[in-house]
Amino acid sequence: MATTKTTTTPKSFDVPTWIKGFDFVMGEETETQVKNEFSEMMNSAAAKNFAEGEVFMGKVVNMNDEFVTVDIGYKQEGLVLAREFRNYDGSLKVKVGDEIQVYLEKLESAMGNLVLSKDKAEILKAWDKISEACEKGEPVEGTVIAKVKGGLSVDIGVKAFLPGSQIDIRPVKNLDKYIGKTMEFKVIKFNKKRGNIVLSRRAILAEERGRMRDDTLTQIQEGMIVKGIVKNITDYGAFIDLGGVDGLLHITDMSWGRVKHPSNLLNVGDEVDVKILKYDASKERVSLGLKQVQANPWESAKDKYMPGSKVSGEIVSVKDYGIFVELNDGIEGLIHVSEMSWTNKKATNKNYNVGDKVEAVVLEVDVENKRISLGLKQLQPNPWDDMVAKYPLGKSVEGTIKAIVDFGMFVDVGEEVDALIHVSDISWTKKNVNVAEEFKAGQKVKGVVLTVDKENQKFCLGLKQLEEDPWKKIEERMPVGSIIEGEIVRLTDFGVFVELETGIEGLVHISEISEERVEKPADKVAKGDKVKSVVISIDKAAKKIALSMKAVTSGDYKNYAQDSLKPSTLADKLKGFKV
Repeated sequence: MATTKTTTTPKSFDVPTWIKGFDFVMGEETETQVKNEFSEMMNSAAAKNFAEGEVFMGKVVNMNDEFVTVDIGYKQEGLVLAREFRNYDGSLKVKVGDEIQVYLEKLESAMGNLVLSKDKAEILKAWDKISEACEKGEPVEGTVIAKVKGGLSVDIGVKAFLPGSQIDIRPVKNLDKYIGKTMEFKVIKFNKKRGNIVLSRRAILAEERGRMRDDTLTQIQEGMIVKGIVKNITDYGAFIDLGGVDGLLHITDMSWGRVKHPSNLLNVGDEVDVKILKYDASKERVSLGLKQVQANPWESAKDKYMPGSKVSGEIVSVKDYGIFVELNDGIEGLIHVSEMSWTNKKATNKNYNVGDKVEAVVLEVDVENKRISLGLKQLQPNPWDDMVAKYPLGKSVEGTIKAIVDFGMFVDVGEEVDALIHVSDISWTKKNVNVAEEFKAGQKVKGVVLTVDKENQKFCLGLKQLEEDPWKKIEERMPVGSIIEGEIVRLTDFGVFVELETGIEGLVHISEISEERVEKPADKVAKGDKVKSVVISIDKAAKKIALSMKAVTSGDYKNYAQDSLKPSTLADKLKGFKV
């Protein structure tokens, strides 16, 4: 409580300077009247003994969006924040002329006016009542007036705070629905000095549910079929109120069939018969089942859906790996993409949509895991039976490029199955073939049949197989020890690559460029230079040729022909380099 301040009234007065500033002539009678009125005002202010921290009665004299001006009989008027008078809809619940009680916070602010608070006055007035309710644990009634940071503002005669965590037993997402509602609350915290009051509605609800829960828990047993009310619906299931006790009905226990979302099957407020699947008394957790009160359709599935039989149903889901077909309520079968077509494993599922009716063949029934495998291609003849006989290995085939991919291209040879020419089967000599640059869709190409695999459904052609592998007789054309002239096509930190024939390159290691020490290949040679070098090693399996430029000038190239017969060559030293 602030120290009381008093005002001493002067015995005689002069006309105040602010009155003398008016542009009119004041008569003797008027001046005397002003002196008397001013004296009365000062005497009245002194008599009231205005002190900070006390409550005074005042009259509303003015209002705007920010402040409500109140006259409490002091020498200057006081301001109260307008928000202290606002209803939940934003309107002011006070008007000019109303008499109200206000709390004197400060005798003079920076603007020269009193600082007043209506809320603090009401808190002080109602404090004894609220304190008594808190001590006795009795509820108080209040009306939610606004949504504030962290919860709601409640009018219980004074403004109190209802935290979001104390609104209900379970988390509440939409706070707006409570605005304007009158309910009972418990006071769980208050601070008289600060004027703070914290409420809880959750405590009230918890007590009510506690009384009901005790009765319900004494009767619950696993296996019982009970009635309940749908209290809340989530993405993973629904909470059922069994009478003070909530049980979880998981989405997987709602129906023997597919449930896209619990809200498609249940609504809040529905009364349902459920079976108690599990009851944990220590944690007071109850697991419920709705489908368990009905017959399990899988019990007769093995007799009803025989492998090889034809069935029909409605598509209920389309996935990248296949489509699910509902054959009966609670029974679904999967048509995997590999079972949709003999010739196209991936694209066919795009031709089907949820709700379409389809026919299929039962391939396998697994009752234990509740799975039925279906097939579409089994309704059609298998084209691979004729492909094996029609395309023997080594046969030359001509077709049109249908599609180009990173790993090669697909060629249409007039069959249901497109042939694949892998990038590795395009050239004997080019190591990094850019298929998209060298070939175009619609272009005619010839190839050799490499693979016709009925089991794995692979039909492969090769372009390079139309010609002999140039590496097959490389030793005959470029024997070790021979001098060959070529053009430098690439420079690296470890050496230079020389093109010896179209598509065939050899590496001159940095140590073989010159008899002198070479720091960088670029110091001695440049791309495009014609150079002579000695073949010092050939690795046909890895398609690598090692060359030496310095051997040409030193005349040691004849020795490499002899060294090639030894088990260790320079090529062994260069195995770690990428050509």
